Amino acid sequence: MLILSLSDLHLGKGKFLKNGQLNILEDFFEDQRFYEFCEFYSSDKYYSMEVHLVLNGDILNLIQIDFEGVFTYIIDEKKADLALKKIIEGHPIFFDALKLFLSAPNKKISYVIGNHDASMDFELPQKRLDVRVDGRINYCHVLETHGVHVEHGHRFEAINSVPKDRYYSTGPSGKKIVNLPWGSLFCISVLPQLKKERPYLDKVRPMSSYIKWCLIHDFAFFIKMSIIVIKYLIESNFDTYIKDNRNFRTSLKILKQITIYPRYEKKAKSILKRNISLHTVIMGHTHLQEWRRFPEGKYYFNTGTWNPIPSIDAGLHQDSTCLTYCMLDIHKESSTLRQGSLNVWQGKWRPFTSEISTM
Repeated sequence: MLILSLSDLHLGKGKFLKNGQLNILEDFFEDQRFYEFCEFYSSDKYYSMEVHLVLNGDILNLIQIDFEGVFTYIIDEKKADLALKKIIEGHPIFFDALKLFLSAPNKKISYVIGNHDASMDFELPQKRLDVRVDGRINYCHVLETHGVHVEHGHRFEAINSVPKDRYYSTGPSGKKIVNLPWGSLFCISVLPQLKKERPYLDKVRPMSSYIKWCLIHDFAFFIKMSIIVIKYLIESNFDTYIKDNRNFRTSLKILKQITIYPRYEKKAKSILKRNISLHTVIMGHTHLQEWRRFPEGKYYFNTGTWNPIPSIDAGLHQDSTCLTYCMLDIHKESSTLRQGSLNVWQGKWRPFTSEISTM
């Protein structure tokens, strides 16, 4: 059997808004190539093969969907469902691809929930997605199957996680709302303001280098960005519904973490050590393609992102896009890994190249 894993697509409302304007908050522009990807792994020699597609978090950018022009962090089940409805309308080809994939025999999709799509934990959006793709998707926060551990990876950062027992909180009128972490709240309240002037702001890697670049080469924007962020840090500490996630200590952790490009091989090694039945750990979240080989035939993969990544020299507007995904060939009966690779999807005429392979 095959396990295919990809992450961090960040689907928004589509490339263009209803009024015809460019949607500066849209990150995903590879709908057609994703369709070809799903078609390839559900036809010809893969038609009858058992293939498990794992959508490993931040597939949907549910925290940056506005409601009548207003961005809100008060996200209950109905708002989550409405946000998904808008994304589905903006990316019909993408969801047609999932439907096509599930229409072939022996195909399965798991949706591992990340930080940008935390509200997919609600039942209503899950039902809407199932209906749209005409199938049943397995929704989870961590997936373990046939010796493979898959999770998004955001729980390792204070900026992007909350304790499990505080996943939800009580909002206005006693509504059950998602208790969003600081990073998500920042994306909702601050990023839309900054991206109006610098649409690539949240994509540049490493972020620390971009901040230094702004200080020297884009000083006016650096000052404006600093004022907006500082004002937000102060005001948010008094918000009734979110102040618990924005205390001074958390803010310091976040300001430290936001300038570091995290690598998760140590976390993966720890997961493998705790559960000896596992042979592979797959994560996403960092938007960085990684792989590590550990002793005794154990591996860690990070699948990166399908979104454009601007260079450090953001003033040149250079960027790179690698449609990376992890492919594991698993012996189902013994749950052993035959081969694992980190691939780059290139389209149906020359489907993929392997960046690395365990063979």
